[in-house]
Amino acid sequence: MKKIAFTALIALPLAACNSNTAPGNDREAQLDPPATAAPIEAAASALANVSPGLMLPETMNDADIAALGAGQACQFRLTEVAFPSFVYDGDGGGAIKINGKLIPVTADGPGSYSNGELRIRTRVLDDEGDAGLQMQEMIVVGPRMKDEFGFWGYTTCPAGGA
Repeated sequence: MKKIAFTALIALPLAACNSNTAPGNDREAQLDPPATAAPIEAAASALANVSPGLMLPETMNDADIAALGAGQACQFRLTEVAFPSFVYDGDGGGAIKINGKLIPVTADGPGSYSNGELRIRTRVLDDEGDAGLQMQEMIVVGPRMKDEFGFWGYTTCPAGGA
């Protein structure tokens, strides 16, 4: 009898901890608020106080793409399933997200974009990923950068597209 009482005494605190409070379990799931778009700024102000070594492209969310009106634009993605890091269209416009800000760029020539001292070059590569997306190279040169940053990723544009 003492063994049963002792076991019950040990199990009592454990039973009190057995509450299933994880979101989606036995209660309504806690939903995150919808993502908001990053501010749109010129390169000079968006990158003014950023170290050149930290001028790396970030992924855009759906709100960013909607704010840019780039729902039908070509997209450069770092992986085949990622959100885009750079969007561009056949009309000579594009945008990149750096330092939590969307920076619009204009085309200087085929595969070449700029905004102030920020320069971006893209080049379609002769390879494709496992999901069939065309590989693409993107080179970013920002203000005060001694070296360029190069990225291989994927584009949603067909070969010969925008």
